[in-house]
Amino acid sequence: MTADRGFSVDLARHGATLTLLDPDGERYELAVDGIPQSMVSLGDPLDLRYPYVRWIARTIDAAATPGAPLRVLHLGAGAMTLPRYVAATRPGSPQLVVEAERALFESVLEALPLPEGAEVHPLFGDARAVLGALPENAALPADVAVIDLWDAATVSAHVSSLEFYELVLPALAPDAVVAVNLLDGGDFRYLREQAATLRSLFSSVAVVSDESLRTRAPLGNAVLFASDRPALMAHHRFREEDGGFVHLLHGERLDGWIGDTRPVTDATATDSPSPGDARLRRR
Repeated sequence: MTADRGFSVDLARHGATLTLLDPDGERYELAVDGIPQSMVSLGDPLDLRYPYVRWIARTIDAAATPGAPLRVLHLGAGAMTLPRYVAATRPGSPQLVVEAERALFESVLEALPLPEGAEVHPLFGDARAVLGALPENAALPADVAVIDLWDAATVSAHVSSLEFYELVLPALAPDAVVAVNLLDGGDFRYLREQAATLRSLFSSVAVVSDESLRTRAPLGNAVLFASDRPALMAHHRFREEDGGFVHLLHGERLDGWIGDTRPVTDATATDSPSPGDARLRRR
């Protein structure tokens, strides 16, 4: 039974809720443990509520000729906002989605079905374990990889280390772009470490954030983009209409911001700071 006819599947046992955002029954927000994860519009998959999702979408738009199919790898996909966007803007795009919570994934799609014709192929399990055993017929190598591996409000250390990102590399096509959704604040030590780690693997890295990066706010979304194709880091794609003030660091500015921060390995990586973490305090 679809959500607009009456939500029937039980998400509560997964610590999740699905909330109707408008009276038309078109827009829904998925939250896990009270933390918003995804917004989906059944009527308009191009309706992207969260700024970080729009930033990633702009990069997907720039990755190839408009409308041309892309191979897209999603490590974590929430309620499938971006897979729906790709299916609508680039029909025929094969997409591979890796999700840890199979029951939650299937319950969400029961409530919010994918559009007809979407070529989305799910694999279930821990992203790091799945990457190490990808089947030969997977929709790869990927032109775009979106890494959005949240467990409620944090990202685990084991999916944010150098060794983890090295497992992503074989799944990528030459000149692919990788987008990593993160949350940080305060002195942004965690975000700097992640940027340094990706910079050790790719020739071009950019950080895109809202004004929290400039104001040293306690918490804010940031997306790391990495590629060996510098053109994908073009500044013009991240505009104010994509979610208020957009702060971008790239090239020499990024180098200066990273400073002497070292890449993190399995031995040194930490979980991302959660709300209330001391690492988010102003310094």
